[in-house]
Amino acid sequence: MSDPKHIRIDDFDYPLPAERIAYYPKEERATSRLLVYHRDGGAIVDDEFRHLPAHLTPDMMVVFNDSKVIHARLLAHNATGASIEIFCLEPMAPVTELTAALAQHGEVVWKCLVGNAKRWKHPLDFTVDLGGRLLTVTAEKGEPVENAFAVSFRWDASDITFAEWVEAYGKMPLPPYIKRAAEQSDERRYQTVYAHHDGSVAAPTAGLHFTPELLRELSEKHIDTQYLTLHVGAGTFKPVSVEQIGDHFMHDEQIVVRRDLVEHLLRHPDKRIVAVGTTVTRSLESIFIIGAKLRLGLPSPFHVEQWEYYDNADIRATTREQSLTAIFNYLKKNDLEYVTGSTQLMIVPSYEFKMMGAIITNFHQPKSTLLLLITAFLGDEWRRIYAHALSHDYRFLSYGDANLYL
Repeated sequence: MSDPKHIRIDDFDYPLPAERIAYYPKEERATSRLLVYHRDGGAIVDDEFRHLPAHLTPDMMVVFNDSKVIHARLLAHNATGASIEIFCLEPMAPVTELTAALAQHGEVVWKCLVGNAKRWKHPLDFTVDLGGRLLTVTAEKGEPVENAFAVSFRWDASDITFAEWVEAYGKMPLPPYIKRAAEQSDERRYQTVYAHHDGSVAAPTAGLHFTPELLRELSEKHIDTQYLTLHVGAGTFKPVSVEQIGDHFMHDEQIVVRRDLVEHLLRHPDKRIVAVGTTVTRSLESIFIIGAKLRLGLPSPFHVEQWEYYDNADIRATTREQSLTAIFNYLKKNDLEYVTGSTQLMIVPSYEFKMMGAIITNFHQPKSTLLLLITAFLGDEWRRIYAHALSHDYRFLSYGDANLYL
C-alpha cells in the first residue's frame, strides 16, 4: 500500500461559489435533488430524492445513523454584558461516555469551544426555564484543551440531568458556514426523522432527506434497513490547514457497536450495504477494524486510531466475516448487547472499503476530510460529478442536495 500520508490537500480543491451553498433546507425533505452516479459505466442521472427507492434493489441493505443532535450551543453574558458563546464538544468528567455524561446530575466538565473567550474571566451564571421551573447554572472556564477549553457546569437541582437543561436552554448547533442564527424551523430540519440517541453536535446530514413515507416505501420494496450510532463531533467541520494530510489530526467520535447489527450483518453477507452518509461509512469501516483488532489480539481494540488501518497489513488482510465474528463472539462471551468505542479513522485515497458498497451523501466542502473519503470511493470521478452538479444548479453542503453513488 502506498503511504497516504503524503496526499496533498490542495489536490482536493474546487471552486464553490457562496451562492451554491444551501443556507436553508428545501421546504420538504424529499424534494431535494438527487444525483445518481453509477461507478460501473460512469453514468450520471439527475433525479429527485423522493424517487430514491427506484434506484435501490432488494439485494441491498440501507444503514442509517440514528444519533440525535443535542442543543450544544449555549449563549451567556458576563458582568459587563459581553456575549459569551459556549459550544459543547465532548464530556471530560466525571465520565466520558456520551450517554452517561448526558445523564449526569449536579456537575460536569465538558470540552468546549468558546467564543469571546478573552472576556470570560469569572464564573458565569444563567437561568434555565424548565417549563416554569427556574434553574440556575454556573459555568466556569478552565484550562485550554487543544483548541478549546475545559468548562465546568454546576446547577442547583439534583433531580435535573445535564441533558434536560441543555435541551431547554441551548440552541441547535448549525454548521459554521451557515452564517445565521438557528431558527425554530432548524429544530426540526437539522434533525433526521429517525434520530433517537442523544449525542451529536452536528447532524448526519445525508439522512436529512428521508421522510417517514420514504422509509415506508423502502420497507414495501423489501429493502433491508438497519441502524447504528455514531455521535458526530464538531470536528467534522474542522478545516485541513496543513499541506500533507499526514499532518492533520483527525477528530475522535464515539461509536456504539450493537450486537443485533453485527448478528444481522453476519446473517446477510451477500447484501450490498448502502451507507447513508459519511458517518455511517466511517462507522461501518471502524466496526471492521475493531473486529480485526479483537481477532488479532491487538491493544485497545475499541479505539480506532487514525492511521492504523494503513500501517497494519494484518488488519487489512482480515475478512469481513472474520471481523464480525470476532465482535459477535466478544459480545456473546461478555453477555453484552452493545459496546461503546471511539474512532479517529481517516478514510483517504488508497483505502479499500471492507463493509460499504454504495453511499448516499451530500456535496462536501473543498479540501475537507469528507471529500477525501468520497474520493477514496470514487477516485478522480469526483471532479466530473462535482462539475456536473455545479453546472446543473445543485445545492451544496449540509442543507443541500444529495448524491447516490452506486
